[in-house]
Amino acid sequence: MTIKNTVRDYGQRYRPRMACLKKAEAVLLEMQDPKTGVKSQPQRLVITTIPHAIMGEDIVAWLAEKFNVDAQEARSIGSMLVAFGYIYALQDHKRLVIKPDASLYRFQTPYFWPAQQWPVEDTDYAIYLAKRNIRKKGMLELHEQEQYNRLHKWMNHKWDFIVMQAKEQYRAGKERKKPDRVVFDCQERAYWVVHRPPPGTVSAMDYGLERLVDPNANETKTPDVYERIMIFTQQSIMRPRVKSSVSIAALVKFSITFKNHDPFLAKCLPSNPWITDDVTYWTLNMENVEIPTKMRVERWTFSFAELLSDPRGRNDFRHFLKKEFSGENLAFWEGCEDLKWGTADTMKDKAQHIYKTFLARGAPRWINIDGKTMEVTVKGLKHPHRYVLDAAQTHIYMLMKKDSYGRYMKSPVFKDTQKNAISPEEHKFTDSQVEQNAKKRQPSLSPIALRELEEQQRAKLAASGPVDITQVMSKLSKQGKETPPPPPPKK
Repeated sequence: MTIKNTVRDYGQRYRPRMACLKKAEAVLLEMQDPKTGVKSQPQRLVITTIPHAIMGEDIVAWLAEKFNVDAQEARSIGSMLVAFGYIYALQDHKRLVIKPDASLYRFQTPYFWPAQQWPVEDTDYAIYLAKRNIRKKGMLELHEQEQYNRLHKWMNHKWDFIVMQAKEQYRAGKERKKPDRVVFDCQERAYWVVHRPPPGTVSAMDYGLERLVDPNANETKTPDVYERIMIFTQQSIMRPRVKSSVSIAALVKFSITFKNHDPFLAKCLPSNPWITDDVTYWTLNMENVEIPTKMRVERWTFSFAELLSDPRGRNDFRHFLKKEFSGENLAFWEGCEDLKWGTADTMKDKAQHIYKTFLARGAPRWINIDGKTMEVTVKGLKHPHRYVLDAAQTHIYMLMKKDSYGRYMKSPVFKDTQKNAISPEEHKFTDSQVEQNAKKRQPSLSPIALRELEEQQRAKLAASGPVDITQVMSKLSKQGKETPPPPPPKK
C-alpha cells in the first residue's frame, strides 16, 4: 500500500480523540500479551490456515474481566475497538462490531493504527480499488464500484499511473505465501472499511472539518499576547465565584434528577434504538405525538425550560394559557425565538410585526410589560437586530415561569395529560434480531432534505387552504402605492 504524507494532516493529533486512541492502544497491547492477553491460535478459514486468530467471545470475556463490567458493556468496548480499526473481522468485514460467538478476528498491525496520523488520500484508495478490481476481475461490491467510477472520472489524468501501481502491488502480493497474502489483504481491506465505510455505516473516524492552524503550536510571545493574558486574568478575578461544594451539590442534584431519563444510563423503553435499531422509541417520542409517554411528561415537571423545549409540552401549556386568556404571552415568546433564530432577510419585517401585534398601543394581542422595558425595546426597534426584543422576552418568560407555570402544574389540563400518558412495555431482542435490524438500517435524510419536504408540505397546505380576500387586496393596494407613476408622454 502506497501512503504519501505530502499533505499536512490537521486531523487526529489536534483533537482530544488522540488521548482516547492512546488509551485504546494501551488496552490493545495488554490484549496481545502472550501470558495475560486474549488467547490466539491458528484457525482454518475455508482452505487457508490464518495465524494468530482470536474469537469474538474470547475478546468480550477478556474485556469483561479486565474492566469488571457486564457482557453488554464489554461488547460495546470491543465494537469501539473494531470501529477504530484496531481489531478486524476475517469474515463479516462490513459490520464494524464484535460478535460474542466463534467469529474470527485478528489484531490490526500497528502500521494501520489511526494514531499513526496517515492522511487518507484518494490516490491510495484508487490504487486499492484498482487492485481489488484486478483480483475480483471486475466484480466489485456496489458501493466500491461507484467509488471506482467516481475516482476514475476524477483522476483520469493519472489513471495509468494508478493502474500500474495496482498491478505492481498485485504482482508483489502473489509472490507471498498464501496465509501471509490473505492476512495482508484482510488488513488492508479493514483499513479502508474503517476510513471509507459503506453507505449507512457510521464512521468513527469522522472528526469534523479540518483546522487551518495548529492550536497546540507554541504562540510567539509578543506584547499583544501578554496584554491578552492580563485582560483575561483581570476578568477572571472580577468574575463571580461559587463555592465548589455548592456547584458539586448542584451537579449531583442534576444527575439524580435526569439519571432515569438518560438512555445510556437507564433502561430505555420500549428499547434502546442506538443498540437495537428499533424505531418504536422515536415513534412514541415524536414532536407533536397525540399521547406522550409518562417519562416525557415527567420531564415537564423538572423546570419551565424543559416544558418549553418540548414541542408537545409547549402545545399543552398553550392550551392551558388559552383557557386563562393569557395565550399572548407564549405567542410573544415564540415570536421572539423565531426572530432570534430566523433568517436575516426577514428579521426587520418580523420585528415590526411582533411590535404591532404585541407591543404597540391598541395591539390585538397586547402584553403587559413595565415602562422601562418598553422604553428599551422601542428604542432598539429603530435599528432592529436579532436580540432587540431580549429584554421584553425575558420579562415575559419570568412572568410565565413564576405565575403561569405553577398554576399549570396544578391544573386539570396537566393532570389529564399525566393521567393519559402511556408507559410502553419493554421489547426484548435476541442477538440475531439485533443483527437483522442492523442489516435493515438505512441512512436518515439530511436536514436540508427534511427542510425542503417541510416547505413543500407548507406550500401544499397554503395552496389548498381558503384565501383571505382582504389580505390579498391589502397587498395589492400596497404594491400599487409603491409602484412609481408612469412618465408623462413625449410631445
